[in-house]
Amino acid sequence: MNKKVAFYTLGCKLNYSETSAIGRQFSQAGFQTVDFTDQADIYIINTCSVTENADKKCRKVVKEALKYAPNAYITIVGCYAQLKPAEISNIPGVDMVLGAAEKFQIIEHITDLTKKTKPVVYNQPISETNQFVGAYSFGDRTRTFLKVQDGCNYSCTFCTIPLARGTSRSETIENVIKQAHEIAASGVKEIVLTGVNLGDFGIRNGKREDHFFDLVKALDEVEGIDRIRISSIEPNLLTNEIIEFVASSKHFVPHFHIPLQSGSNKILGLMRRRYRRELYVERVAKIKEVMPDCCIGVDVIVGFPGETREDFLDTYHFLNELNISYLHVFTYSERENTPAAEMENPVPGSQRADRSKMLHILSEKKRHAFYQSQLDKVVEVLFEGDIKDGYMHGFSRNYVKARVEYDPLWVNELKSVKLKNITVNGEVEVTEVAEILVHH
Repeated sequence: MNKKVAFYTLGCKLNYSETSAIGRQFSQAGFQTVDFTDQADIYIINTCSVTENADKKCRKVVKEALKYAPNAYITIVGCYAQLKPAEISNIPGVDMVLGAAEKFQIIEHITDLTKKTKPVVYNQPISETNQFVGAYSFGDRTRTFLKVQDGCNYSCTFCTIPLARGTSRSETIENVIKQAHEIAASGVKEIVLTGVNLGDFGIRNGKREDHFFDLVKALDEVEGIDRIRISSIEPNLLTNEIIEFVASSKHFVPHFHIPLQSGSNKILGLMRRRYRRELYVERVAKIKEVMPDCCIGVDVIVGFPGETREDFLDTYHFLNELNISYLHVFTYSERENTPAAEMENPVPGSQRADRSKMLHILSEKKRHAFYQSQLDKVVEVLFEGDIKDGYMHGFSRNYVKARVEYDPLWVNELKSVKLKNITVNGEVEVTEVAEILVHH
């Protein structure tokens, strides 16, 4: 066939794993995967719709693709494609739109690569999307994002993900272990577990068959993978038994990313979150009790409807006092068909921006303090192949970003290094101590 395909992924780690799975389908069908700028015959754009900005990004990527290859066949998949297929159909140059279920049958839907005067849309109602399709990312020799769960049964008032991805469903533990062995055989040293609501793992065909903790215990027995990282887990699903197991496990690393969204119980109630801030305090305290050097990342939303200045300051002071390592700050944006979009007392855009800026500064302060607490320690860093200004980078088990002068022998290798000092870019310079023996 000798046709060329290029991919572009917007959004979360889950999307990256799914783009890779779709990419393998194209390879098996005889397509050659090329870079975005290499005048592909077909472009697959995997979209996100968590924020308004993500929708605009999709339009821009389509425009760029057509700049490189004006006659290329443009296919849009992902969350935005499920939520707003009609809107995507109006983007000039788009030829096909595939919903949540259809994206995994993409090869069957492509009959020819002739540009369409009107895009074809395959998009079944999300209520009918109940099959779990496994995926893991491929191409980065250092780490792989392994999808083990999809969809969500929660109904947070700000979120479109249940509308875009359907109800909670999971891979079987047996299949996850099989995929982990495949990943280990490829030479990848770190697996990042991903899902929409990862801690809700274990639901198949609408019934709970097992739990996330069962998966964690089974994965810890897989040989050939040095590190397993949990991408994100809800505080109400992060149990003490998971925390204690990670603290003494062979492969799971001391790094948790735990969505908070607000430090105000009033706002958590309006968001319909399934915990209050007191539970969050307990989880952080438990982690730090058994893993004092554990890295803890936090998701937080600013400018939610009804968030007064006092509510925001409540969140700010709450986060400032918590023993956490960094923040992912999201500025609230109204999403169609969500209860929050209809709520009273929206926060003016300028105030949302100011609050976001304050939390970004707090995040930098928290990260710097965490890195400072790790200086002079000897840690294992898994180095990556990317070079920037003559340096290569990698992460410690507890997610300290380290840098060292580029050495090709260090790519995808675990090195024992001493954390020396924090650079102006917020990375930690290191010196080699001794090579770590990695057993496979």
